[in-house]
Amino acid sequence: MQLYRESDVATSTSGVSSGLDVNSIVSQLMAIEQRPLAKLAQKEASYQAKVSAFGSVSSALSTFQDALGKLADPAKYQGMSASVGDATILTASAGTKAAAGSYNINVTQLPQAQTLKSAGMGSSTAKIGTGAETTITFQFGSYDTTAASDGVYPDGTKFTQSATRTTGTIKIDGTNNSLQGIRDAINKAGLGVTATIISDGSATPNRLVLTSDKTGAASNMKIAVSGDTALQDLLAFDPTTAGGQKMTQAAAGQNALLTVNGISISSETKSVSDAIQGVTLNVLKAGSTTFSVSKDSAQVTNTVTSFVKAYNDLQSTLKQLTSYNTETKAAGILLGDPTIRSLQTSMRQMLGASNDNAGSLKTLSAAGISFQKDGTLALDNSKLQKAVSGSPEDLAALFSTVGRASDSLISVTGSKASTKAGKYDVSISNLPKQGYQTGDAALSGPVTIAAGTTLNVALDGVSAKVGLTAGSYAPQELVAMMQAAINGTSAFSSAGNSVAVSLDEGGRLKVTSNRYGPASKVAITDDAGTGIATLFGAVITKAEGEDVAGSIGGMPAAGNGQVLTGATNTAVDGLKIQVNGGTTGPRGSIDFSTGIAGQLSKTIESYLGSSGMLKNRTDGLNRTIKDIDKSRTALNTRLAETEKRLRAEYVALDSLLTSMAATSNYLTQQLASLSALK
Repeated sequence: MQLYRESDVATSTSGVSSGLDVNSIVSQLMAIEQRPLAKLAQKEASYQAKVSAFGSVSSALSTFQDALGKLADPAKYQGMSASVGDATILTASAGTKAAAGSYNINVTQLPQAQTLKSAGMGSSTAKIGTGAETTITFQFGSYDTTAASDGVYPDGTKFTQSATRTTGTIKIDGTNNSLQGIRDAINKAGLGVTATIISDGSATPNRLVLTSDKTGAASNMKIAVSGDTALQDLLAFDPTTAGGQKMTQAAAGQNALLTVNGISISSETKSVSDAIQGVTLNVLKAGSTTFSVSKDSAQVTNTVTSFVKAYNDLQSTLKQLTSYNTETKAAGILLGDPTIRSLQTSMRQMLGASNDNAGSLKTLSAAGISFQKDGTLALDNSKLQKAVSGSPEDLAALFSTVGRASDSLISVTGSKASTKAGKYDVSISNLPKQGYQTGDAALSGPVTIAAGTTLNVALDGVSAKVGLTAGSYAPQELVAMMQAAINGTSAFSSAGNSVAVSLDEGGRLKVTSNRYGPASKVAITDDAGTGIATLFGAVITKAEGEDVAGSIGGMPAAGNGQVLTGATNTAVDGLKIQVNGGTTGPRGSIDFSTGIAGQLSKTIESYLGSSGMLKNRTDGLNRTIKDIDKSRTALNTRLAETEKRLRAEYVALDSLLTSMAATSNYLTQQLASLSALK
C-alpha cells in the first residue's frame, strides 16, 4: 500500500539529456522499499480475521448461555399445565405449587360491582341545596341481608366494613353542588367509586350513578352525608338506619359462586386463586365443566431439547474455526488457539461430571443426554420422559441451582456463585419476630368510636395520623375498620408498610407489623378523641421485632428479618434461607445443588464477561492492530523521505551526466578544430 506522494519530490527530468530514466529507477527501488507494507497488511488481515472469529465464538456462546439460563431455572421443572373442558365457562392457569388432579366445577354466579342511582333531576348543572359545606363519606363492606326486588334493604340491615378497602370523603359546597360538580369531585378523589350521569328520558332525566370500582359482596357502599339537607336527601345510602336509603341500589355487589368437586367457593372477583392450591381460575359465565392439572412435561422437554441444540450449534461454530481440511490444506483461523482449547475442555469436563446432590439423576446420561464421537450431544427422548415424569425434583437438581429443606417451614431463597453444593445442617437460636402493640381491654361487646377520633400511628419508622370512622362496631368489625384505616393511609402504603389487626384469645386488640426484624415497630397514641382507652384499655404493651438467628452448616449465619444468610468465605457463603416459624434448635438440613447448567453458565461467564478471556483476547488483538496501523504510518513517512532522497540523488546524477556530456561535446569540437588547423 503506497501512501507516500511522488508529488512531494520534484521530477524535473526524465533523462532527456543524459538518457537516465530517473522515474523508472526510483519506482523499482521504491517497490523493494515497500515490501514491509505488504507484510504489515497481511498481519493486520490475520489479526482482524481472528477478531471476527472470536466475535462468532462470543455470539454462539451467548446463545448457548441463554439456553443454559432456562435450563438452570428451577421453575422450569416445577411447571404444571391446566386443561379446561369448556373454556367458555372458565380459563385456568397452574403454578409450581399446584398438584396433579381432576376437578368438576360448577359456576352458579359471576361477581358483580354495586351500582347506586339517585333520584332524577331536571338539570345536571343546576345548583342543589343552599351551597353549605357538606361532607360525603364513603365506606365499603358487606350487608347481612339481600335487597328487595326494588333495590331497597330492610331498615336496620347490618353493615360490616371491608378490611381491605378504606373510608374516603369529599367536600361539596357552593362551587360544585350540582350533579356534574358532585360527579367530578367523586371521580377526582379516587375513592374507588366511579360517578356518571345518565339520562333516562323522563321529565327529570338526570340521575347520578355510582359504581364501586371493585366487585364482590364486601365492596358494597355505605354513604353518609353531613351538611346540606338537600344533598342528604339525594345522596345518602345507609341501610343500617331507618330512612337512610335515599339512593336506590340498581345492582348489588356480589361474589362469584362456584363449587369445586362439590365444595362451595366464594370469590370477590372473577379470578379465583385460593380454591385449588397453585391454581388460578378465571370464571367467565355460569355453567359446569371439568378441569385437570398435570405435570407440564412439554416445557421441560423443550428446555432440554433447546439446550442440546444450542450446545451442538456452538460445537459446529467451534469446529469450523478450529479444524484443518486435509483436502484443501486450509486451517481454521483459530486452530490450536489455547483459549478455545481451554473452553472446549472445560465444557466437556463439566458436562461429563457427576452431580452427587442430584438424587437419582447424577449425570447427563441418566437424563438421556450422551456425547457422540464427533463431540456433539444426542438426546434419548424416552429416557428423558422417564426422568421428567418419575424424578422431576432430581432432574431439577441435576441441571439447576436447587436448595431443598427437610423442614417444611424453611425454604431456600437465594445463593451466590461462591455457594458450594452440599448438605448443610440448620439450627435456629432465635425465631424472627414482628413488632406489635396490644392492650389489656377485653373487647366482648359493641365498641363505639366517637366522631373525629384520630390516632398517631408510628409504623416501621413512618409516622402518620389515621382517622377512624365513627360508629358502633362489634369486635371483629372494629378489627376490619381499624386495619383498613391504617393500611389505607398513603404514608404507609407508599412505603410498603402494613399491619394485621386481630383479637387475641382474651379478646384484646393487637396491631402487628407485617415486617420482621428490629425495624418492625408499632406505636399508637391519641391525636384527637379518646381512641386509645377505647381500643386498648389502660395498660398498653409494645414489643419490637427481632431478626432470626442461627447457623447454617455449623457456621453462625447473618440474620435479617426472616432470612438467614450463610457466612462469607465458607461453603455456604451467600446461601439464604427463610424461616417461616417453628421452634428453636436443630431444624433439619438443606440439600444444595448448583446444577450442571448453573456451573457451566458461570464458566462461560468467565469467557464472556467484561473481564473474560474472550474479551481479553479480542482487546489484545485490537491493540496489535492499532500498533500495526502506527507502524504503517511511520513506515509511509519513512518511504516518502526515502523516495524524496532517491529522486534528489538521481536528478543530481542526471544533471551531472548532462553536464559531463556537454563538456565532452565541447572538448570534441575543440579537438576537431585543432586538427583542422594542422
